[in-house]
Amino acid sequence: MSTAALDRTTTGLEFLQRVVRGEVPGVPIGNTLGFRVTEVENGRVVVTGLPDQRSYNLIGTVHGGWAAAVLDSALALSCLSTLDANQAFTTVDIRINYLRPLTIETGEVRAEGRVLQGGRRLAYCEAKLTDAAGKLIAHGTGSCLILPK
Repeated sequence: MSTAALDRTTTGLEFLQRVVRGEVPGVPIGNTLGFRVTEVENGRVVVTGLPDQRSYNLIGTVHGGWAAAVLDSALALSCLSTLDANQAFTTVDIRINYLRPLTIETGEVRAEGRVLQGGRRLAYCEAKLTDAAGKLIAHGTGSCLILPK
């Protein structure tokens, strides 16, 4: 996580709003994999990305790990958007269903993450990865453990 995230003194929502505005660095792995946080509200985050040739596997599609990283970021950051300044989190588990192939020709994709059920210690979240036409490419669910900082 970026130093700014480790030193976060604001709510998760305020921090992510600063990320969207470009005031603090985004998700470091997003720089490597070609995705970024583009929208945020309490309990909801949108991550957009554009895979490139480096994201491909040997069967001629984008590797599932690329989609998994985007989905994990969207669902985990939706959890962060609900946290107070004195809380941290970590992903406990993630389950992904791949529904259609993803290629460079798919173009930019959008992962919308939402908190489905939030608690004091655990948040259950989902993320949907869609193409520009709104077709569902992959769906993920996961749990995030909420921790004191």
